Formats: sequence, C-alpha cells, structure tokens
Amino acid sequence: MNASELFDRLHQVLEEASFPELPGHYRGKVRDNYDLPDGRRILITTDRISAFDRPLGAIPFKGRVLTQTARYWFEHTQDICPNHVLAYPDPNVLIARRLDMLPVEIVVRGYLAGTTSTSLLTHYQAGEREIYGHRFADGLRANQRLPEPIITPTTKAEHGGHDEPLTAAAILDRGLLTPAQWRGVSEAALALFARGQTLAAARGLILADTKYEFGLDGEGRIVLADEIHTSDSSRYWRAALYDERFAAGQSQESFDKDYVRRWVSSRCDPYRDPIPAIPPEVRAGAAAVYIEAYETITGATFVLPDATEIPIERLRANLAALL
Repeated sequence: MNASELFDRLHQVLEEASFPELPGHYRGKVRDNYDLPDGRRILITTDRISAFDRPLGAIPFKGRVLTQTARYWFEHTQDICPNHVLAYPDPNVLIARRLDMLPVEIVVRGYLAGTTSTSLLTHYQAGEREIYGHRFADGLRANQRLPEPIITPTTKAEHGGHDEPLTAAAILDRGLLTPAQWRGVSEAALALFARGQTLAAARGLILADTKYEFGLDGEGRIVLADEIHTSDSSRYWRAALYDERFAAGQSQESFDKDYVRRWVSSRCDPYRDPIPAIPPEVRAGAAAVYIEAYETITGATFVLPDATEIPIERLRANLAALL
C-alpha cells in the first residue's frame, strides 16, 4: 500500500477517544485509557503520534496498526512472560488487567542507534563513553551492532515530561525496584528481545532496539504491559540493506516513527523550537510506513476499512456493552 492510496484517507484519523460514560479516564500521549471498577483497563490506541516527548499530530490507521502488531507479539511471547491482555473488542482497543506498574522503562538495545535525547548514539556522539552503566570503546560508528544486547533503562516521565537515563545501580539505590524485581524484568526483557529478533529475522528485518513496560499483578508477579515490539516502541531495519548502508555510513531504512522524527528534526530543534505542522503528504507517507511495518512483521495483510467508516462511531458500537 503506497502513500497515494492513503492520501484520500487522511480524514479517517482517530485523534481522540473520549467517552464521558466510562470511568477513570487517563489521556496519554497516544492512548485514551479507562479504568473500570472491576479491575479491567480499556486501552484505546488513537492515531496520535508523539516523539521528542511532544505531540506531533495524527497518522491515519496508526492506532489500528499498533494494536494489531502488539497483539501478534503478545500471542507469540506469552510463553516467555505473562501479559495483561484480556480481550480485543475493536481493532484499536485492548482490554487488559489493571496492574501496579513499575516505575522504570526497560529499553533493550542491540545496536548503537537512535535520534532522541535518551538514545545510545546521541550520548555516544556527545563524547560519553560510560552510558547507562555500560562502557563503550572509542571508534564505534552509528548503527553498529553491539557485542550483545544491553539494557538501558529510563525513568517513566509524566505526561509532557522527559524520560531520564538510569543505571542498574541507580534503580536499586533509589528503591525504584527491588533486586528480585530488577532481575526478573531484566531476564524477561532480554528473553523477549531475543524472541523478537529471531522472528523479525525470519521476516527479513532487524529488531535493533525496543522498550518494555512491566507491572505487578495482585500476587506480585511480573506481567508484561503496554505494548510490545510495535513500530512505535521499537526500531526495525531491513536486514538485506544493513551491511551496504552501514559500510557507506548511511542511515538504515526503518519501519518506525523515525520517518516522522527525521522530518521534524531536519526542520527544527524538536526539544526547543515550535514543531511545524506535518503536511498531508508526510502523514500519508507515514501511514504507508506503519502499514508496511505491520504486514512485514506479522505476515498478514492490512485491510483498509470502508472509506465511509467514521472511526469514533465504530469504536462506540464495538464498546456498546461497556458504555
């Protein structure tokens, strides 16, 4: 599916999912969440796109792609770590068990890459060699594969805030996690990442890095939450092009929101300047990237809804029993 096919679908974005009838509303960067009295949480992934800890606009079908991509990965990793999934009543909706979320994002990286303030490459190019508690040699190049995947944890910023780098020692010293919890999430994250890299490689992709969020259930067990291996939480590259592009010092062709990040960062300092409005052709191009990512990762075909469908009305119909 190419961008021109999606240009006429820009009106089918789901920017908000506000339902006053539902309790416990929390509006995140890309999701509208509702906490039900029975302990269930409704997570509605909208088409909003966020990067550099700022809202950037909306990309049609992005929320549907992310929800269905996460569904694929939840189903293919539940033998490694239990997850919070209960049901999928709508292409954009996940109903989950409500958890006591742990206050640390677990980022696993297999390559020296990234564009944000918390990325390895950003810190490395600024001259740092001790990053996230890991020591890096001089002379490494952008997008170079690391000897083995590493964990680079960050704080979980409040809405509008910035994630901050952490080390394992800082997590334990500050009491953010107990030693047993840190060991548990670290082992789970590395095992999930290994599964992700293996399945991605079978699809001709490199899973370069990703982030995980974990919570505790009522019995204190570690449970995978939020999303997993989506093109918003992960960096994917085309494996067949990696060696040639790396040798030439070129950026890798990605299947993630770097498509939009690069457009924004080439026009302003995204951490200080006003963000320019993303033009329609870029939004359509980003939608095509998201859809291609879904189809490549899962092997399934993304079917566009009817052109007359209004996303919020479909949502209301599919959530009627809860409303």
